[in-house]
Amino acid sequence: MRRSGRMDENKMITIIGCGPGSAAHLTEEARQRAGEADVMIGAQRLLDLFPRHGGEKIVEGVNIEKVIREIEARRGAGNIAVLVSGDPGMCSLARPVIRHFGIASCRVVPGISSVQLAFARVGLDWYGAKIVSAHAANPAEDFTPYRNEDKIAVLGGRAESAAWMRRLASALGGGRVLYVCENLGLPDEKVAAVNPEELNGMAVGSLAVFLLVRKDLVA
Repeated sequence: MRRSGRMDENKMITIIGCGPGSAAHLTEEARQRAGEADVMIGAQRLLDLFPRHGGEKIVEGVNIEKVIREIEARRGAGNIAVLVSGDPGMCSLARPVIRHFGIASCRVVPGISSVQLAFARVGLDWYGAKIVSAHAANPAEDFTPYRNEDKIAVLGGRAESAAWMRRLASALGGGRVLYVCENLGLPDEKVAAVNPEELNGMAVGSLAVFLLVRKDLVA
């Protein structure tokens, strides 16, 4: 899709993918665009990735309606950057922001997603992987659509999502390896292969990705 004309830079909204949460996984473009911003909006942990930024910082990353109100209140006052976790194209604020303001008013800076990093940590490509979000709410309990999937990635982060993941792994039976990937890219990163039963009562961090892959794909 081509943009019709050039948007005034002071009205442009830049949605910046910040990767899984560490400065080491920021792209050079992300750093550059963040440095150009007069206003930054995002979760505190993402704002902390830019300690030298001298503009206004607004802590908000969950309440979509509030993010949109904050953007509207500052349109025309300077460059606005919305910081999102991982890649903007995967379960992020990018979709509602673009839907509200229009693609011509937004530019998107891609980032490294936690799914990419999770597959890299276990030494597998993620081509053809089925990606499911259980971060905000559990998906349906019908596991039939997953039976023919070779690689499944589930965005978790809640006790309920871990329980759903256990039920999915148990329903699909043996012949698969289940990985729990927590705090990817951060100092306390953990990646471990577990049995589905081990998820019972396991304290899983809010930044968790589960991978369920066929055993014969694991080197």
